[in-house]
Amino acid sequence: MALWHEWWMWCAPLKGACARKRTFLWMCVVLIGFSVRQDLWGVTSIVRALRLTAPCYDRMLDFFHSSALDVKRLAQLWAALLLKNHPGLVRFNGMPVLPGDGIKVPKSGKKMPGVKRLHQSSDSNTKPDYILGHSCQAAGILVRSLNSVVCIPLIARIHEGVVFSNRDKRTLLDKMVDMLNALELGEPFYFVADAYYASRKIIEPLLKQGCHLVTRVRSNAVAYLPAPEENTGKRGRPRVYGEKMKLNSLFERDDLMQTIPSPVYGEADVQLCVWACDLLWRPVGILVRFVAVAHPSRGKVILMSTDLSLSPSQIIELYGYRFKIEVSFKSAVHVVGAFLYHFWMKNMKPITKKGKDQYMHRESQQYRDAVRRKLDAYHRFMQLGLIAQGIMCVLATTVPELVFASFGSYFRTIRPGIAPSEAMVAISLQNTLPYLFADTFSDPILTKFLREKLDWSQTKAKGLAA
Repeated sequence: MALWHEWWMWCAPLKGACARKRTFLWMCVVLIGFSVRQDLWGVTSIVRALRLTAPCYDRMLDFFHSSALDVKRLAQLWAALLLKNHPGLVRFNGMPVLPGDGIKVPKSGKKMPGVKRLHQSSDSNTKPDYILGHSCQAAGILVRSLNSVVCIPLIARIHEGVVFSNRDKRTLLDKMVDMLNALELGEPFYFVADAYYASRKIIEPLLKQGCHLVTRVRSNAVAYLPAPEENTGKRGRPRVYGEKMKLNSLFERDDLMQTIPSPVYGEADVQLCVWACDLLWRPVGILVRFVAVAHPSRGKVILMSTDLSLSPSQIIELYGYRFKIEVSFKSAVHVVGAFLYHFWMKNMKPITKKGKDQYMHRESQQYRDAVRRKLDAYHRFMQLGLIAQGIMCVLATTVPELVFASFGSYFRTIRPGIAPSEAMVAISLQNTLPYLFADTFSDPILTKFLREKLDWSQTKAKGLAA
């Protein structure tokens, strides 16, 4: 009972994104379904996990396609809830840390807006070079629990595949900035991302809001020393850029080298050789801090931070947290199924094997509106799946003892100082699911709503109600 009570405390504040009470009740049902389902067959698995009647399938499809749930407002409320209430928020210089990255979701449907041919880079020779799917970008926020740090997902959106206007020249970088701005966090943050995001289109908007970027740069990148102050007596602006420097050459600067213990989690006995230098980076025209890192087993990497107050150790630690969003993606795909939607558009022109962008500027307004409605349905499914995963992370990081107490089965190794996984939280929620149908649950209206939707012909449904 206590575990579901904690779950409800993080679900109830999201009501403001729903235009009607009934919409909020259906949203709760979907979030519960994401949390307890044992298979990942889209909406069907949610209906099956909660033992609902067959008409609930169509009602749930209507819910995902309904504008009564404002998905933008939902993401804002979720982010604000975490910033305000999570006790373990990771902060550097008082600022939260938001990892971001892209994810490619395979989709085989020929009548799914936004599906296109995507290149897939992987070290595994079992994966094809190209897939058909949705290209998404996502962002999360770092929280600390016990001795571990986890990334709680905040938002994800499809950013390729459909072009509504031929005048829209935004790149993926522009859309990432727009997505971060849409969260309306109300305070500056550190954005931690891979080398793809080391761009003026990311840095300039972040700096305007007091935010900073920590990322990796290419090994062949160059920067410039500040121009020496000199009085040439010539007219015109003084020089800004001095001598060009290949960043790879930092590894040869013995005068800059220092040895520090690795700040990355799990590397307590590892010593790193680092070279730090503040240089002018031409894409943005300002001083940024470059940190060249030589790892004894992982090789060399060059990191960059727009915040000059961060020490080399802090920059390495921050970038080390970037991998946390990859772990979050793994749980979103394999545990929660946040990206496993199957909504087709009947009157859509089928995509070809070439999988090019779908241009909408010559289509009818009715067709364009239908595509937008379908994309919104995808985004609602993703956002609710990520929130369900996020609540699992919150439970794992704030009340791990309740999770372990509700697990109710054998677990080979419980490591002290490590928060339970989303999979363990899901099992604990499954084991305590009957408490949702009790009269003592936090919201009697939701309890009544769930009971009305139960399929009484199922033995397991009778057990839940009992």
